[in-house]
Amino acid sequence: MSGNRKPDIRSLSREEIEAFFSSIREKPFRAKQVYEWLWKKGCPSFQEMSNLPLPLRNKLTETFSLEGIRETGRQKSSDDTIKMGFRLVDDIVIEGVLIPAEERTTACISTQAGCALGCTFCATATLGFYRNLMAAEMVDQVRYLDEISREVHGIPLSNIVLMGMGEPLFNYPQVKRAIGFITGEVGMGISPQRITLSTVGVPKVIRQLADDQFKPHLAISLHAATDALRNQIIPFNRQHPLAELTTALVYYNQKTGKRITIEYLLLKEFNDTLSDARALAEFCKSFPVKINLIEFNPVERIGFQRTEMRRMKEFRDFLESRNMVVNIRQSRGKDIDAACGQLAGRNKL
Repeated sequence: MSGNRKPDIRSLSREEIEAFFSSIREKPFRAKQVYEWLWKKGCPSFQEMSNLPLPLRNKLTETFSLEGIRETGRQKSSDDTIKMGFRLVDDIVIEGVLIPAEERTTACISTQAGCALGCTFCATATLGFYRNLMAAEMVDQVRYLDEISREVHGIPLSNIVLMGMGEPLFNYPQVKRAIGFITGEVGMGISPQRITLSTVGVPKVIRQLADDQFKPHLAISLHAATDALRNQIIPFNRQHPLAELTTALVYYNQKTGKRITIEYLLLKEFNDTLSDARALAEFCKSFPVKINLIEFNPVERIGFQRTEMRRMKEFRDFLESRNMVVNIRQSRGKDIDAACGQLAGRNKL
């Protein structure tokens, strides 16, 4: 970005906005008004902040930018899933997804442009890493998808999953800030219990989540329950093996009392045997879990194949015999590359 670009006001904290108003000798309550326009009402321009005097609106326009993300494409799946392309201020394109179900809708949002993890089953990994998203860019995705939910389905957004492009815990300060805006009273007011953050498992930051008493749900993209297998598909595991992840998750559960969701992508003849199911059960014995078994969604230039449903059910039945809560999660939006692991499959950055 240009070094001459005016600072985006949404990158400022409330305290920083208050300090600005103090510096120009404006009344303190004006800062609260602006903050509500930005985060509660999602106002796209200073000139639309109608309860501010015109000279103040002009001063804000001269001093700050207010540049939201812009829609750059929309695709609708045969199952009514909608994938959105969003163009950022620096012309990078990210993707978000609106997933409908009975009487509810879920927004899947991105936290980074691209991804640095290099997971071998994921389309986003083929793009490489561009940059972290700012909190405002995450909130914008939620607002866009909420508007589409109301327009298409006649209901507000029900749930949010941070499962789009990127690793959320590599961008935790901005993710934490975005969740604060999404859940705050001077914000969107969405309950944190309707939000799920999905991560490959960054042990140090998981411990920080515990210390922060993180309110949304935590999901771990595990996909293999031995280091030998996980190292092959998630390079991050080589530096932070499963024993380290387990220790962090035990700490998280002890500090928060919350159950952890384990996401397990079944890959044909790679991690889908009963021996693999036994290893998964062993991994999960140290803390309470819910397990989601996920269908693999074909990705161009990636050689894995989907496990047959019969084998998925055998895998599920074994885990249930160990008294575990297990769901087979059906993929949505496969025909428009909007399903798990497919983002950025068509809308190239």
